Formats: sequence, C-alpha cells, structure tokens
Amino acid sequence: MARFEDKSKAISLRNKGMSYSQIKEELGVSKSTLSGWLRNMPLSEERIKELGALNPMRIERCRNTKMRKRQDRLDSVFRRVIKDIGVLSRREIFLTGFFLYWGEGWKSTKATMALTNTNPQMMKYFMRWIETLGVDKRKVKVSLQLYSDMDIQKQISFWAKELSIPRRQFRKPYVKESRLSDITYKTGFGHGTCSVIIENRDIAEYVLMGVKSLSEMCGSKNK
Repeated sequence: MARFEDKSKAISLRNKGMSYSQIKEELGVSKSTLSGWLRNMPLSEERIKELGALNPMRIERCRNTKMRKRQDRLDSVFRRVIKDIGVLSRREIFLTGFFLYWGEGWKSTKATMALTNTNPQMMKYFMRWIETLGVDKRKVKVSLQLYSDMDIQKQISFWAKELSIPRRQFRKPYVKESRLSDITYKTGFGHGTCSVIIENRDIAEYVLMGVKSLSEMCGSKNK
C-alpha cells in the first residue's frame, strides 16, 4: 500500500515538472525505482533546460551550507582549545620557542641564530621568544625575500610594524624576478619571506644546545 502511495506521489510530482533527484529528495525513493515508475513521463526540453539552470544554484547553496557547518564546528573547537591552553607563562614561551627553533630555525651557522617564515604570527612569536633569551631587539636584523611585482617599501613597512623593529634594522631585501601570482602553493601569506637574524655567538650556541638537550630528552626512553 505504501509503495502504491509513493508511486502516486511520484507521478504527481513528475507532472509538476520535478526531476528524479528532486522526487528522490522528497520521497526517499531510489532513482532506479523512479526510472521504472516514470519511464513514460519524460520532461520537456524546456523544463530540462530550466532544471539545468537551477543546478548551479542548488550546488552553491549546498556548498555554502557545508562551509557554514564546518566553520561553526571549527569555531567551537577553537573556543575549546583556547580554554584548554589558557594563558602562556614566560616559562612556557621559553620552552615552546626551542621547539619552534628546532623545526624552523637556522642550524648550519655557528655564530648566528635566525628563523625564516612567511607567517607574520609565527615571526611575532619568535620575537616574543627571543625576549626570554635576553636578546636586545636593537641588535636584531631583518632580511626579506620579496617578488618583483610587490610594492617593496610597503612590504618593508608591513614587517617593521608587525615585528616592532625600525626600518633601519632591515637589510636590503632580495627581490626575486617573478610574480607573486605565479606561486602555486596555497600556504603563503602574501608579504614575502621574512628572516629575523641575531648575530651573537653566545646566544646561537645556547639555542643550539637547548635544541640538542630537548631532542635528547624527547628521544630518551622512560625508565
């Protein structure tokens, strides 16, 4: 009986010009079943064109709904993580800075420590970290790698503001003869690549030995 009612409803909806997908969504009946019921009820060419015009709108609505749900979920997770992490103490910044340097810092130079990245937030965190090491910000140098289609002076001003370092402490930027739009990866931040450099043997050795000690502690087995 229920099957007969579904078929009757399907025929009624088809008479209203609905597609198989629309009827399936309305009744929860498979397309193969609808194909058997409605094989003698083709849609007019005009209606098919109308449905084709509606498809992009439906797809866009579906995409926007998924994006909205994902963003709501991420916002909820973000709030939970912020609560779990809490406020970082000076010691926590001191320790996490070594892990940052372990992953991203220069390790091949003996008397220089530096970190290079495109992410302004990471570079700002690096600046917070070197304060815990007693680094005099007036001794810091900044080197930028930019692209030929960029406004060079504007990017220098951007990094100077982000890092709270005066322009006089910036070295002449290296300008690559290519366009920013040519970059194929999607993790860039649009302001070139920044290197914060501290030329101090004692601090460089202290940091490298700190990284070494952490690597040994992380690699040791619990006894």
